[in-house]
Amino acid sequence: MSASGFPRSARLLQAGEFRAVFSSACFKVSCRNFLVLALPVDRGGARLGLVISKKNVPAAVQRNRVKRLVREHFRQKRKQLFAVDLVVLARKDVHKLGNAAIRQRLESLWQDLIAKMRRAAGKKEPQKS
Repeated sequence: MSASGFPRSARLLQAGEFRAVFSSACFKVSCRNFLVLALPVDRGGARLGLVISKKNVPAAVQRNRVKRLVREHFRQKRKQLFAVDLVVLARKDVHKLGNAAIRQRLESLWQDLIAKMRRAAGKKEPQKS
């Protein structure tokens, strides 16, 4: 698999992993179409979990398109993220956006998340000394 692939180790797979992020998320960023929850972890790189409900995105083809776009964006940004478990939730009517609009919103969310994580890491550094 290529370096930009989406290996099993980069995914949240178990219900308990999702539950941990939902119950203890340290970072939250959102827009009208997405909510991203993040929980810093001690192991390896970033991992992604997706919650794209049938209620918010009724057609399977549209759910799959949104998932594909989120995964693609995650693969591109994974190296910039800290060791973190992420859950991306799609909100109502996200499927009505075009691919370019979804990519733009995801880019904005990733930048906000990375900035929040860097600020938090910067605040923690002086306390350890």
